[in-house]
Amino acid sequence: MPTYRGPDGAALHHERRGGGRPTDPPVVVLAGGAGRHPDYLGDLAGLTDRADLVVPHLRGVGESPAPADPDLGSYWRQADDLEALRAALGAERLVLVAHSAGTRLAVSYAAQHAGRLAGMVLVCPPTGYLVDEPGDAAVLAAARAGEPAFDAAWAALHDGPDTTDDAAFNAWERRTAPAAWATWDDTARAHTLVGPWSLAAAQAWFATLPPADLAAQLWDVRAPVLVVGGDRDCLTGVAPVAALADLFPDRTSVTLPGCGHHPWVEAPAAFRAAVDPFLDALTVRASDSGRAALLRNGPSG
Repeated sequence: MPTYRGPDGAALHHERRGGGRPTDPPVVVLAGGAGRHPDYLGDLAGLTDRADLVVPHLRGVGESPAPADPDLGSYWRQADDLEALRAALGAERLVLVAHSAGTRLAVSYAAQHAGRLAGMVLVCPPTGYLVDEPGDAAVLAAARAGEPAFDAAWAALHDGPDTTDDAAFNAWERRTAPAAWATWDDTARAHTLVGPWSLAAAQAWFATLPPADLAAQLWDVRAPVLVVGGDRDCLTGVAPVAALADLFPDRTSVTLPGCGHHPWVEAPAAFRAAVDPFLDALTVRASDSGRAALLRNGPSG
């Protein structure tokens, strides 16, 4: 598994998923959880058919060690790890595709390294730390009342996590899983068993918080942003996710019908129909920028 060095010298790991077709700029995929192994992302509804995906193991997850200083494991500080990954890949800029808690890291990178961001896809992002839009997750949840698996998951979610140890934390995550799905079926049950959570990584995720004016800073991010949500996502709601998109000047927001917090699993065709044109446009934009640079500077740069 490829290794790169974090700003503190730590050996961090990433994997490549795809058919050996690296893209320019690279597509870097960030797992959520927080602290969940990226195996649960799979191939993102076959997205690996069109390009290699670079999937880092974030600090304390998978092959990347937990830092001695928990602050280095926070989503705000790990933006510098992504910048080190970009340099290790030899890329001018990155495309970020992030899910759930991973979108916090993507947003942090966008704020701190805006000039290195080619584009960003935020899938089912948490929003409460950025927007004041009233939440509607409780309304969505009320429509599910009476489903035994959902009711038990919703109660466990509001009881809060069991942080006794990794085993207890993983058991709690799996108890709450039905709340994240529009339909709790065999596919959802199987998916929940893929990719364990790291308690230490999840706790470190919030060790250093972003500045209070982070939302205002995002208006300076000029790269295109696509925000994808599910219309039955009881973890994020619908209206706050759409409101998050409005923090960026070049943005598109898509709400996919009939799915919850894992749209590439519950609505794979609709997910690809939203994401593919966005990524294709970024490739065209990158090619046009490269041609323009050659015209300005000549072949030798």
